[in-house]
Amino acid sequence: MARPREFDEHAVLDAAVHRFWRYGYEATSVRELAQEMGITGASLYNAFGDKRSLFQRSLAFYVENSFGERVARFEHALSPRAAIEAFFKEIIDRSVGDQDRKGCLLVNSALEVAPHDPEFRATVSEVLERVEGFFRRCLRAGQQSGDIAVTQCADDLARMLLGIHLGIRVLARTRPERALLDGVVRPALALLRPGSEAKI
Repeated sequence: MARPREFDEHAVLDAAVHRFWRYGYEATSVRELAQEMGITGASLYNAFGDKRSLFQRSLAFYVENSFGERVARFEHALSPRAAIEAFFKEIIDRSVGDQDRKGCLLVNSALEVAPHDPEFRATVSEVLERVEGFFRRCLRAGQQSGDIAVTQCADDLARMLLGIHLGIRVLARTRPERALLDGVVRPALALLRPGSEAKI
């Protein structure tokens, strides 16, 4: 009979996320991970496999507890345009308040690991499709309800917002300045307002 795990899986995954997030995949050793997680190396291997497997679990955990949680809060509680605006506002607020300038673990992974690892590249691509899908759903619903301008198609606007999302995540690593990040997002959000075509 297998022994029960003697740790809180949620807590140790959260610790692993923060280690990978601060230092990246390559610069993080299994010993450092085990120390950060407060477990032995043997427990780490038994529960999560090797470092690569733990990184996969950590990235999935991060996505569900950041993007997934954010979408769940905004998409059905706010109007479509307000959901998009709240999404960007929260990202900017967190970026400006992040003293470590960690950025986004998913975007960091896209730059560090995905170019050299087809499996991680597919994982990152799938999550980015989910982000684009969130924008597309909001845009289509907003255009149908009159909440969002119809001068541009929802697919193109969703891709534009995805690009802006990635851009501010990268900028926040080196210049987490509210005026800069707000200035990147503000013109795009203005395009969504009904009647915006008259100002273009």
